[in-house]
Amino acid sequence: MNTDADLIDRYRRAQLFFEARDYGEAARLARELVDAEPGRLDLRILLARALYHSAQLNRAEAELRHIVDRYPDESYARLMLGRTLERLGRASEATAHLRLAAALSGEPVDAPRRLASQDGAG
Repeated sequence: MNTDADLIDRYRRAQLFFEARDYGEAARLARELVDAEPGRLDLRILLARALYHSAQLNRAEAELRHIVDRYPDESYARLMLGRTLERLGRASEATAHLRLAAALSGEPVDAPRRLASQDGAG
């Protein structure tokens, strides 16, 4: 049985592993959290980020598609989905998600690419 205190402790541990760049362990812990609390958007975003950074791109894509299906106006998930699709070599598919992310966030359409080039990602 998962108590609130147990879930909070596991969330903190997942965050710590993510911050320490141990993305595989962060993903494992986040998966357990999502399984325990499937309706929590914050947990799903953490899982998707950990999967993306640990290069589990197909799993990240599946998680992000679940998020955008349920929360179509979630701009960060759209941005991450676009970036994931780019890394998977599906740039034409990524473009629609990147443009929608920009529109939802109020950023210029080229903002995701501009920001990525500024921080060295991409």
